[in-house]
Amino acid sequence: MRLDPTSGATAADLVNDTPESELADLIFRYGEERGSRRVARFIAEARRKRAIETTTELADVVSRALGGRHGKIHPATRTFQALRIAVNRELESLETALPQAVELLAEGGRIAIISFHSLEDRIVKLFFRAESGYGGSEQAARLQIITKKPIEASEQEARSNPRSRSAKLRIAERIDGS
Repeated sequence: MRLDPTSGATAADLVNDTPESELADLIFRYGEERGSRRVARFIAEARRKRAIETTTELADVVSRALGGRHGKIHPATRTFQALRIAVNRELESLETALPQAVELLAEGGRIAIISFHSLEDRIVKLFFRAESGYGGSEQAARLQIITKKPIEASEQEARSNPRSRSAKLRIAERIDGS
């Protein structure tokens, strides 16, 4: 799950070593999993017997915790998302990269960000708003928002490319040279 396999904690480290309450918070915050406390409890019980070593083992534990599949999406999807985001520090990286990207833009240059889940989209939306002076921001506006609402895949595109179904595109333009 790590983008850089040479550094940082692995998903296995998080699953097997993180205290139950912290694991529940991580799964709730990054996976937006309502059953995060139950999932963390089941993981803690399973790892007391022996370490969880494979993704299949983890998926089975999470599936038991959430009562199995109830639709198209596997019950462990949100937990795996949470672990991936935590391991790669994805949200922190996005928050660091956005101001740097705006600094690199020339006046009239555009920044286009595609997000694939609500946590990323919220960060981009709030950043664009703050940089556009929306809401009485103290700083001078550096961006003009081009897409008031995010551009999403059409039904036809989502059918032909299922990965596009959660994608949201937001665009802003640099309005000054400072």
